[in-house]
Amino acid sequence: VQLQESGPGLVKPLQTLSLTCAVRGGSITTTDYWWNWIRQSPGKGLEWLGQITNRGYTAYNPALKSRTSISKNNANDTVYLRMNSLKPEDTAVYYCAAVAGIFTTTPARYTFWGQGTQVTVSA
Repeated sequence: VQLQESGPGLVKPLQTLSLTCAVRGGSITTTDYWWNWIRQSPGKGLEWLGQITNRGYTAYNPALKSRTSISKNNANDTVYLRMNSLKPEDTAVYYCAAVAGIFTTTPARYTFWGQGTQVTVSA
């Protein structure tokens, strides 16, 4: 399974971020993987943002739940992240990652990772 993130790169404060994770080599509905978004801000560790299962159930980091939404398009095997009301502290490299059929917020347990996409929040 290969994952490829894409997004706008630069976003202004208070705007909404939309990121795409294209999944290749496996179907996001039939493959028993759950799809996660994680980020890493400069000088900080990995932060789990949320997850969507192959059946479409979602879970979110409580600290970001009010601003975060994860969805997927089964037809084109794509997973999406939306985050609104962006702040400069949301500047980070955003990753999508897959884990086989378990709920875990521990990035070290994720099997497949994309290369990440840089998001900078600045006016």
